[in-house]
This record gives sequence, structure tokens and C-alpha cells, in this order.
Amino acid sequence: MKIKSTAFVISNTEVSKCPNSPLPEYAFIGRSNVGKSSLINAITQRKDLAKTSSRPGKTQLINHFLINENWHLVDLPGYGYAKVSKSKKKVFQKFITQYFKKREQLVSAFLLIDIRHEPQAIDLGFMEWLGQNAIPFSIVFTKSDKLSDKGIAKNVADYKTQLLASVWEELPPIFVTSAARQIGGEEILEYIDALNQMYAEEMKKSF
Repeated sequence: MKIKSTAFVISNTEVSKCPNSPLPEYAFIGRSNVGKSSLINAITQRKDLAKTSSRPGKTQLINHFLINENWHLVDLPGYGYAKVSKSKKKVFQKFITQYFKKREQLVSAFLLIDIRHEPQAIDLGFMEWLGQNAIPFSIVFTKSDKLSDKGIAKNVADYKTQLLASVWEELPPIFVTSAARQIGGEEILEYIDALNQMYAEEMKKSF
């Protein structure tokens, strides 16, 4: 898929105020220092579509972007490390949960994980929650430029082993990316393109 156009649509904290559109959408989420904004900018080939910051936790709203005028990319607040108050974290958790449970246009989530670290309980717990709520998702490892090929293979294998040893019978799609080296973005876009085609077919059947 070639990115021909991108446009900011709306930011909010209420699912009811998300775009009233039948277009498919894909949500990007991860711990707040995972490099989400950088990856979104790399994928869309825009330098500042998503706002990057040296201070983790800058994304604090549900942000919708219209891509190629036929699907939405959704930038969600990070979780875990963000230096915000406990009350604000509860607000984040509430509207993120509502978004995933109520947003019918959501086709898939992309859960971003820093490949440099061993499996984290907070990420594994969020995956389990997505699975329990029947929300399709993919795992997107970020910052692969920080490791050797051997290190990448080992850490991906560790995650697979951890998942298969717990509640998962089948692994979700897995992507290895680096925003700095422009790695993995094309594969993610090809996957989204395939899902968009399936979504369009399902929409045709519903009419």
C-alpha cells in the first residue's frame, strides 16, 4: 500500500465523538515509551503526523487520522510509564477500554512492544484482556535497530514461548519494526490493505 494522503480528523476522550464513518480503522497502542509516534510517522511517511516528544506519555487523547481517504489510523494513549496522576491514568483506562469495547469500526489493534526487553507483565496482561474481549490484534516489536539479528530472534522467540505457555492456542500476527531504519512499516501496510479488502467484502454482504 502506498500512502497517498494523510489528514488529522479529531481528538477526543469519548467514543461517541469518534468519526461517524463506516471506514475501517486500526488502533496503535503500547507502553508510553515504546516509540509509537515515531513508528506511526515512519509508516505514514510523515515527519509529524503523530506528535513525538522526549517526554513519554504525550499522547493523551483518542486521535483519528484519515489515511488515503479510505481508512482511519487511531493513535491511542500509552500505558504504564507515563508520568501522570493516578486519577488521569484512570481516565485513560476508562476511555481506552470503552473505545475497544464499543468501536464497531475497529478492525484490528496493533500492540507495540519494545523488543529490547524481556516479556513484561503489563503487556502480557493487556494481550490477555484483548483476547478475552475478542478484539483482534497484532504484536508490533519496535526499536529493532537497537539489537543484533540474534538478539531480535531470541527476544521474539521468548515472547512466543511465553504466550504459547499461557492462555494462547494460536499466536497473533507479529511484526518487527524500526522507525529509525524504516523497517517493518511496509509489511504492516500490506497487512492493513489485506484487512481493508476483507472489510469491504463484508460490508458488501451486509447490504
